Amino acid sequence: MAGATRSTLANQETSGTDLAAAAAIGLSTILFVLSVASLAEQLSITGSISGVPTVTLLGGLLVLLGGTVASFGVSSRLGYVETNADHSAGLIAAVAAGIPWFLIGGGFASETLGLGAVAGLAVGVLIGGTAFAATAFPREDVGSTVPIGALSIVTGLVFLTSVLGPEWVWDLGWEQTASLTAEFVIPVLTLLNAMYAGWAAAKAYGGFGARGRHVGAYVLVYLNALSIVAFLFVLVAFTVVRGIPGLLTGAEFGWGVGPGTTVGVGGFGFTLSLPFSVPFVMNGVALMNDFQGVLPAIVGTIWLVVGAVLFAVPLGIGAAIFLTEYAEQGPFTQVVEIATNGLWSTPSIVFGLFGFAFLIPRFGNSKSLLAGMLTLGFMLLPLVLITSREAMISVPDEYRDASAALGVSKWQTIQSVVLPAALPGVVTGVILGVGRIAGETAPILLTMAGGTFVPGSQTADVIGGFEFIASPPFVTNPELLQATSALPYQLFALITAGVGLGENVANPEEFRWATALILLVVVLSFYAVGIATRYYFRRKLSYE
Repeated sequence: MAGATRSTLANQETSGTDLAAAAAIGLSTILFVLSVASLAEQLSITGSISGVPTVTLLGGLLVLLGGTVASFGVSSRLGYVETNADHSAGLIAAVAAGIPWFLIGGGFASETLGLGAVAGLAVGVLIGGTAFAATAFPREDVGSTVPIGALSIVTGLVFLTSVLGPEWVWDLGWEQTASLTAEFVIPVLTLLNAMYAGWAAAKAYGGFGARGRHVGAYVLVYLNALSIVAFLFVLVAFTVVRGIPGLLTGAEFGWGVGPGTTVGVGGFGFTLSLPFSVPFVMNGVALMNDFQGVLPAIVGTIWLVVGAVLFAVPLGIGAAIFLTEYAEQGPFTQVVEIATNGLWSTPSIVFGLFGFAFLIPRFGNSKSLLAGMLTLGFMLLPLVLITSREAMISVPDEYRDASAALGVSKWQTIQSVVLPAALPGVVTGVILGVGRIAGETAPILLTMAGGTFVPGSQTADVIGGFEFIASPPFVTNPELLQATSALPYQLFALITAGVGLGENVANPEEFRWATALILLVVVLSFYAVGIATRYYFRRKLSYE
């Protein structure tokens, strides 16, 4: 009974320490989120949260987190908490702890104390070396927690004492005017301390040793993944918030406000009208327009991507089939692999110059939609070939052998077995490629762009532009040989190149952000179509 009582108490103590460690991990996650929000300008450093100044709140949370983390190591070393700590935290942990201490110590000595760059470097080396030794030489529980916890405590005290306050500025003293401000430095320091302390708390939660290192690695991976998702969310949200006012300029909603189409049935005619009118996406640019829009650029972008995909995907898949299923694996296939990898790494401006020098002279010596399509198609082709080939190689040879054993020909095997199994990987490659080419500016600028402000009447009508003629090539399409606009080029002209909107719109800044929002929506729409297609083929393959 006595042994059972001791076991119960030990389990309760262990549960208590696990709960405290989990709370520390949660606290580091909260600090991580607050720092990301500050960097995204969604949380003001000069403001307050629930009546508490933001910098004061961050400093207090950092001190609490650092004290909690350091207490784990001390408690483990003194035997109050049972762990499986190794004899040392390791070289990687020592370097990771020494770098921030070196930067903080050197910066404090050179700037805050005014000792100069040389003295600051010496102090930084001394403090960083001390942190390195304090991590590498003691037992793992102390080395993994005390230097990291002390770093968080010191950072929090710097915030609380206003040594680094909302008005803090560090003039870098470069030839060009440059400085670091508190609006950037405070969130970055909070972010780094949250990741360091979260890693140390996770190791403590795992009881140090091998299990603790694994748990710590998981926390770092999760925080990194969270930062990627947060960055994507902030990017999209920032663009949406800035672009919505321009997008909705002049917009109307209600029955009969949109453009209408007359429909005749049995001698009777009536008009069908859309229940909304959004001039920004329904108009081009014209003197008589009340509100200007980017419809020609939207249509031009869509046709660019569609044309590039229709050109590159069949060629890429066909080449992948030949290289994987028919060609002998040897020097030839190795050269092709090196060439395709090199082409995929080629800068887009080089493809643009190729289109300008090679394609344009062969299409009437003027910029055209067709030249832009082919240029982007050549950019997409290497990735389609690479991903298609890898997807086909990943199909097990047992599938091919089983098909051959049934007397099926090689081409029928490729058509009915290899291609269906490889299609999800092929579609993934197309998705990645479309994401690259849809936002390219340089190739469009050199091969297709016909102007920044294109009237709505000049919207490319590719389908309606086909004409049949009596002489070869028996079909022609003047629309493909006309220059038009596209959203990436329009953004380049409006923002990067400094082309002004003049009196075309009431608020040029809103017009630019709305254009960026529409480009983002178009690109994400292509992604959505590709992901839905991949899901369809995967589901179909799993059922079969």
